[in-house]
Amino acid sequence: MSIRALILAALLALPLPALGDTLDDLFAALAASDDTSWEVIENDIWREWSQSGSPAMDLLLERGRAAMNDEEPALALEHLTALIDHAPGFAEGWNARATAFFQLGQYGPALADLHRTLTLEPRHFGALSGLALILEEMGDAAGALAAYRAVVSIHPHQPHIKEAIARLDAATGKDI
Repeated sequence: MSIRALILAALLALPLPALGDTLDDLFAALAASDDTSWEVIENDIWREWSQSGSPAMDLLLERGRAAMNDEEPALALEHLTALIDHAPGFAEGWNARATAFFQLGQYGPALADLHRTLTLEPRHFGALSGLALILEEMGDAAGALAAYRAVVSIHPHQPHIKEAIARLDAATGKDI
C-alpha cells in the first residue's frame, strides 16, 4: 500500500464532528448564556444552519438572501426554490424561502415552508418567530403567543420576542 493510500485510509477513519452534536452543544450554550454572550452563540447557530454541506447549495442560499436584502423577493424565490428542489432536507433553505413568500405577502406558502422547516429542525427559533409574526398578522393572537413562547423556551434572550409576548398579553387583557 502506498503512503498516499495509508494517509487517505487514516483520514477516512477519523471521526468527523456531527452537525447535530455541534448544534446540540450550541443550544445548550444558548440556554446557559447570559445577556452579554447570547448573540455570539445565536450567530454560531445561524452559521451552522446556513451550511448545507454543498458549496453549490450554499451559493443558492446566499443568492436568495442577497435578493431578499435587495428587496427582490421574486428573484429570491427562484434561487430558494432551486435550492430546496436539490436539497429538500436542508431546513434553512425552507426557512429562507418562507421569508421570501412572506415578503411577497403569500402567507399560505410561507406557513407551509415554515412547517417543513420545523419538521426538519424543531429548534429553529427563526422559523418559530416567523410563524408567530404571520399568525399575529392574521389576527391569531393566541397562536402567535404560543409560537413566541416556544421561541423563548429555546432562545430565552431575544428582547423583541419578550416584547411581543408582553404586547400580546396586554392586548388580550389576560395571560393566554
